[in-house]
Amino acid sequence: MSFLIKKLIFIFTFNCSLFLILMIGLQNSSNKKEVDLIIKDTVSLPIGFIVGVSFLSGSITGSLISFNFKSKKN
Repeated sequence: MSFLIKKLIFIFTFNCSLFLILMIGLQNSSNKKEVDLIIKDTVSLPIGFIVGVSFLSGSITGSLISFNFKSKKN
């Protein structure tokens, strides 16, 4: 298996497992806020969910961007 495919599988499984842990941990969260978008507000979501999802999206984006910045070996 190629190194690129192994890294993509690792990124996907790691972030999915973090998302599942986030869902389990937020079962009884009572602090809820709405996210103010330009057009309208969103549904009331737990603060931990908003922070966790933004962390996971940054993790995915950062790991995928790192593929583009690798220098080519001569």
